Amino acid sequence: MYQRLHVVLKIPSHQLLYYYEGGVDVVVAKTTDGRILRFPANILRSVVQSHGVYGKFELVFDENHKFVSISRIGDYR
Repeated sequence: MYQRLHVVLKIPSHQLLYYYEGGVDVVVAKTTDGRILRFPANILRSVVQSHGVYGKFELVFDENHKFVSISRIGDYR
C-alpha cells in the first residue's frame, strides 16, 4: 500500500541553488498532519518553477518507503 503525504513548500529560487550546487541534498518539511518528512532534494526537480517551489504537494512512497511520485495539488496559501 502506498503512503501519500501532503506538504506545503515555500522554497524561493535562490535557496534552490544550494540544492543544485550540492551544498544541501535533503529537504526537511512538515506534513499537513504534523509529521516531519525528510526526502532527497532531487525529488523537487519536476516541480521547480522559475520563482522556486511553492504550493501544496503530494509525495507518494511505496511500502518500502521508496519515493514513487510528487505532484502539486494546490497553492501555498
